[in-house]
Amino acid sequence: MKTTIVQQLEEKRRGARLGGGQERIDAQHKRGKLAARERLEVLLDPESFEEIGMFVEHRYHDFGMEKNRIPGDGVVTGHGTINGRLVFVYSQDFTVLGGSMSEANANKICQIMDMAMKVGAPVIGLNDSGGARIQEGVGSLGGYGEIFQRNVNASGVIPQMSMIMGPCAGGAVYSPALTDFTMMVNNTSYMFVTGPDVVKTVTHEEVTQEELGGAQTHTQKTGVADIRFDCDIDALIQARRLFNFLPSSNREAPPVRMTEDPADRIDLSLNTLIPENPNKPYDMMELINRVVDEGDFLEIKPEYAKNILVGFGRMSGSTVGFVANQPMHLAGCLDIDASTKAARFIRFCDAFNIPIVTFVDVPGFLPGVNQEHNGIIKHGAKLLYAYAEATVPKITIVTRKAYGGAYIVMNSRHLKGDINYAWADAEIAVMGADGASRILFRSEEEEQRKVLEEDYKQRFSSPFVAASRGFIDDVIRPQNTRWRICRALTLLRDKEVTTPWKKHDNLPL
Repeated sequence: MKTTIVQQLEEKRRGARLGGGQERIDAQHKRGKLAARERLEVLLDPESFEEIGMFVEHRYHDFGMEKNRIPGDGVVTGHGTINGRLVFVYSQDFTVLGGSMSEANANKICQIMDMAMKVGAPVIGLNDSGGARIQEGVGSLGGYGEIFQRNVNASGVIPQMSMIMGPCAGGAVYSPALTDFTMMVNNTSYMFVTGPDVVKTVTHEEVTQEELGGAQTHTQKTGVADIRFDCDIDALIQARRLFNFLPSSNREAPPVRMTEDPADRIDLSLNTLIPENPNKPYDMMELINRVVDEGDFLEIKPEYAKNILVGFGRMSGSTVGFVANQPMHLAGCLDIDASTKAARFIRFCDAFNIPIVTFVDVPGFLPGVNQEHNGIIKHGAKLLYAYAEATVPKITIVTRKAYGGAYIVMNSRHLKGDINYAWADAEIAVMGADGASRILFRSEEEEQRKVLEEDYKQRFSSPFVAASRGFIDDVIRPQNTRWRICRALTLLRDKEVTTPWKKHDNLPL
């Protein structure tokens, strides 16, 4: 009797692991996609996955569904570890009814999200689904709603990551949109609320799935996705890398990794990073790579709003969030997309106790009718708001220029920046000396105006002027940037801020 039960158990396990069958798994492989369980093997540490709900099946009978019951019901859920740290995961199985969302597999996803909240561990969802299971009607839609509610409850409590590794359409797209990070795979993943057929019927526009909601569209145009990769394996390996930068919950400090890179390292090459011509661009990424531990920097949204850089690095082994204007694109101006990109990143860092380092080289907000009519005032206010409300350690370095309202917005002392430095050749002013002199000295001859322009620069734009007012804590040499940041982070390690009680804020959305 016992042997029979064991055999039955193993048979059921074998059936569950096969999902929709070997033929459909092979079809996944032909599309360049891994199967649901294969993805978990790449994502998690070897032998660490503990499955929950392997034998769950749907309970519907309409449309012949009683003859189509597969253990697991189209999603693999459970927990495992990444570099020894606990993580909860779910992986939708496209081989089972197209990975469609059912009431039963929604309950499985909700169960592991509830467990993650209780123990304080991140959740990673691997999305590969044809959408709601139409045979279940409103039951499947209710499942989506339950997941969305948990996404919202978990926001700012535990990190949430979405890996789009196949279709993600209709209501399914809102769960990834609610999570902290979204990654996609070129040519095999897409996201849209309404597909190409519906678009054609309603608006008479002809568009492919890839053009409408492919990885390139969402990483370059919409900003819905953060990073795209060429294959499932690359995406999963980079998900592990991102995970390593993040704390497990908002109750923890950022993880610390041992490093042999000295905190007091001096980099003489930074002294010549900025060109003598103030109108000539330079690559801010080079500065970040030279400052962080061992040059290890993970950029977030690298293809979207390239005029600002955001991402994670480590200083003295601890995770730090970096925000930096990029002079290589739009001269580093702030625009609508850059403001929202940076604001969301800053709010994530603040929610999870990750210090923020800001490198400033900003000539102002991008001018233009398009920007004004699309709400640069409101969207720029999001960035201002994010910096102002952040209570984590905030360090700012002005590398070349900080003009006008953009100077205030980029984590200035006036928004409670804790430590504010400026490089010796930096300029901090209402506007550039050239523009100011053309307004103030418009009646002067060109030669005399140039003399007055230089005088204006010394009297109003020099970082020593801002330092004399206490807006800049110190004027530093570029070569010392790394150790000054490391020392400031050590100083601010136990920073505490008391804020007024509120139910929640009212971010300018």
